[in-house]
Amino acid sequence: MIHPTAIIHPGAKLGANVAVGAYSIIGEHVEIGDNTRIGPHVVVEGRTRIGRDNEIFQFCSIGAVPQDKKYDDEPTRLEIGDRNTIREFCSFNVGTSQDAGVTRIGSDNWVMAYVHIAHDCDVGDHTIFANNATLAGHVHVGDWAILGGFTGVHQFVRVGAHSFCGVGTVLLQDLPPFVTVAGNPAKPHGINSEGLRRRGFSADGIAAIKRAYRALYRSGLSLDEARARVGEIASEQPEVGAFANFISSSPRGIVR
Repeated sequence: MIHPTAIIHPGAKLGANVAVGAYSIIGEHVEIGDNTRIGPHVVVEGRTRIGRDNEIFQFCSIGAVPQDKKYDDEPTRLEIGDRNTIREFCSFNVGTSQDAGVTRIGSDNWVMAYVHIAHDCDVGDHTIFANNATLAGHVHVGDWAILGGFTGVHQFVRVGAHSFCGVGTVLLQDLPPFVTVAGNPAKPHGINSEGLRRRGFSADGIAAIKRAYRALYRSGLSLDEARARVGEIASEQPEVGAFANFISSSPRGIVR
C-alpha cells in the first residue's frame, strides 16, 4: 500500500507489495524490491537499491549524500540487501569516488535506532547494530558482528566476523574476528564464545580460537611472533583461518 501523502518519483522502481508510509519520499533513482515496507516520514534518495523483505521504520534517511567535503555530486550508490530491519532515525549515505563509489549493507541485519552508516562502508550479513552505533567512512564490518549501543568506529577500520563490541566502545584500530572488546579506546576481553556456540562452531574449533587469542593477547609474544603462532594453529584447525588471515593483513594495526 502506498499512502496517499507519500511522494514517489515517476522514475523510481518499486517491486510487488511494496508499502510506503505517510509523508515518505522515494527519489528518482531508487529501486525497492518486493515486500519491502517503508514507514512514514522516511526519505529514500540518491542511487539507492533496496532488496526484498526489508522493513525500514519511520524517520530514516536512506541514500543521502555523504558527509564528506570532497564529495562533488558524483553518481555514487547505496546498496541494501534483503530481510533487514532498520529502526527509527537511521541514516545511511551513498559512497564517494575516493573509494569504490558504493556503500553496501548485506542481508538479515538488525539495525536499531539512530544508527549511522557513512559513505563507502561495507557491512556483511547477520550483524546487529545497537542504538546509536556509528560507522565513519570506509569501514568494513564482517558477518555476525555485534556493535553495542553508542559504539563508534573510526574511518577505514575493519571489524571482523563474529566479533562483539560492548556498549560505548571506541574502535580506532582493526578488530579481529571472534574477539570481544570494550572501552575507549577498545581493549580485548576474550572471544565471543557464546556467539560461536550458537552459530554451530565445534568445541574443538572454539578451543583453537581461544588458543589463537591467547597467542596474540596473553602470551607476551611480539606481533610478528604471535602471527606466526596463530598461523601454526590455523594449519591444524581451519576455523582459526579467518583470524590468522585478518591479523596478517591489517594495514592500520589491530586492537591490542
